[in-house]
Amino acid sequence: MRRALPFLACLLLAACQAAPDPSTSATDATATPIQQVTASMEAFQQARSFHAVMSLEGASQTSNELDFVAPDRYRMQMPIGTQVIIGDVLYLQSQGRTQKMQLPEGTVAQWRDPMQLKAGHANLQVQAQGNSQIDGIAARQFLVRNGPAEQPVQFFYWIGPDGLPVQLRHQGVSQGQPYTMTVRYSRFNDPAIVIDTPTASE
Repeated sequence: MRRALPFLACLLLAACQAAPDPSTSATDATATPIQQVTASMEAFQQARSFHAVMSLEGASQTSNELDFVAPDRYRMQMPIGTQVIIGDVLYLQSQGRTQKMQLPEGTVAQWRDPMQLKAGHANLQVQAQGNSQIDGIAARQFLVRNGPAEQPVQFFYWIGPDGLPVQLRHQGVSQGQPYTMTVRYSRFNDPAIVIDTPTASE
């Protein structure tokens, strides 16, 4: 379980860094960089479903995939097995068995709770970085900083033509080793993404 939750938290990092401004569209070219990014994060929170691929490069390299279906279903495909979270229940699938585990109430919901986004809004800084192509998709690139002044979080954030995130990239140091985490988003609001409730092993 320790591996599942940090992975999910990382994938939702984009939705946990700024207070949304629903009066501004992420596709509004006249909006400020902060308005464009916060509007994109709001659109991300409202998505009914999406697919994401997280790649970690550094001392260790991993690649994991995640599907989300609103309001509270997550499926993570990881080297240790497939893990499904439905509400506050984790279904850990490994070596042909499925273990059902209860999570603390609100563990997952808090990551997508807009009320928590306002806490760090006063420290939010966004710089436009121009335009780029991500897998053939025209995207606007931004450098985002947020959090306590003594230890801010910094990452690059790409927004597609529809105002939704295309990619997020964060670089840091863990246990003295540098790493780069890249999250690629796709299939927003795709009805073909379905997450069924696994059957726990006896």
